[in-house]
Amino acid sequence: MQNPIIVALDVPTPARAVELARSVAPHVGAFKVGKELFVSAGPEIVRQLRATGTQVFLDLKFHDIPNTVAKAVAAATRLDVQLLTIHASGGSEMMAAAERAAQETAAALGRLPPLVLGVTVLTSMDASALAELGVLSDVPSQVQRLALLARQSGLRGLVCSPLELSMLRQVLPNEMTLVTPGIRTGMDKADDQKRTLSARDAMAAGANWLVIGRPIYAAADPAGAARAILDSLY
Repeated sequence: MQNPIIVALDVPTPARAVELARSVAPHVGAFKVGKELFVSAGPEIVRQLRATGTQVFLDLKFHDIPNTVAKAVAAATRLDVQLLTIHASGGSEMMAAAERAAQETAAALGRLPPLVLGVTVLTSMDASALAELGVLSDVPSQVQRLALLARQSGLRGLVCSPLELSMLRQVLPNEMTLVTPGIRTGMDKADDQKRTLSARDAMAAGANWLVIGRPIYAAADPAGAARAILDSLY
């Protein structure tokens, strides 16, 4: 069984990211490079992480016209990331172009394509936030709508909150990979994540990967925190 923990390297400097990655690597399955780290460190941070044999999740949430997103996905594929994100709200044409770019670029390079993940509804959003955007559906309905659209567009994975996992497992094929942020230990301070669950409960609900940030990187002992979360799953 793969280690399902993806540590979010949501730290401001590449030096801190590499230090954190080295300390927790034995207890996790992959590392997430998000906007803060990528903007400050650039593609080189991905190369540094990949040089250690680590899987990398590039979480930049591409959302643009199909051609632009396809080119960004192709570039990420050449960078050799294993997972990356796009916004499902970009529509079916954009999602199909992203998956096609991943497949074609990887084939040309002779490697497996990265898993292009459609982001449904951000875990910081609730019904009132959707209503501000003119979306009158409740969160579960909007997540399901975007998830089914992503599947129809050819995507092989999704990002969703822990609270939508069970619902999505009922409407999606088993081979669809579900990646969930919003994982909490019960000892965490309140933050902008509104739809959360424990790691064990998220796995039981059908998650394949767990994205865990603050409970690990903000811990006094990040390696110990990662090990404790992994131990809680078995």
